[in-house]
Amino acid sequence: MERVTLIMDLFERPQTRLTLETVSRRTGLPRSTTHRILDQLVRLDWLRHSASGYLLGPRALGLGGREIGHSTLRAAAAPHLLELAVRTKMVVHLAVLDGPEIYYLDKAGGRAAVDIPSRVGGRAVAHCTGLGKAMLAWLSPEEIDARYAQVIGRRTPHSIGHLDALHRELGSVRRRDGLAIDRGECFPDIACVGLAIRGPDGPVAAISAVGDGSSPVERIAPLVVNAVRAVTEELFDSTQPYLREAPDEVRHVPRHGGTVPAGGAQQA
Repeated sequence: MERVTLIMDLFERPQTRLTLETVSRRTGLPRSTTHRILDQLVRLDWLRHSASGYLLGPRALGLGGREIGHSTLRAAAAPHLLELAVRTKMVVHLAVLDGPEIYYLDKAGGRAAVDIPSRVGGRAVAHCTGLGKAMLAWLSPEEIDARYAQVIGRRTPHSIGHLDALHRELGSVRRRDGLAIDRGECFPDIACVGLAIRGPDGPVAAISAVGDGSSPVERIAPLVVNAVRAVTEELFDSTQPYLREAPDEVRHVPRHGGTVPAGGAQQA
């Protein structure tokens, strides 16, 4: 227990990533012993192992680290959410992925926010939202399969209802450099464009701008890209090459069975 405590104490923040050599050096434990304990902690979900090292796992985050991480995200994103809401005159969301759902961390937009049926601390089905699709697009196909059954639930007639359709939609999101569009898939008459905030190990959150069904959300995609870029650089202190300007094709985003004209507006 003393050795486990020595190791766990090194992970001071949810974003802390440490290599095997670093953990061994800082704890003074032999490398073989350190590796054995780290491997056990990973198997028990106290830690996760990625290409960049070890970091806190879902079990540790569930004991309070998650809220620390959420506070860090909110603090980094808050000024950029406000600026995006002011510039677009739309409602702006910040959310994280939690299994097959999204969890709303923040919402900005003044009086207009009252008309959007979402709330801070609330949840929505991920594959029915722009926020969720923006994050799901960067998970492996195996992870998507693990989160959803062959037939997945619909929220509205426009929602994706089958796993193969979801895979096709996520492929479209990736081809649009990560921009996800939602038109009435979660709530009727709501339009949204979302983009994930991505770290070294994948998506950590997403930002979206939301309006009514007639809102030209494709046109404000570059502003969403700028907000995500700013938050990503603040969180990870580095520029991300995948955050480019919104591609022209985002103005003609295909529906699940047709073509959306430019200026049309899909939710977050």
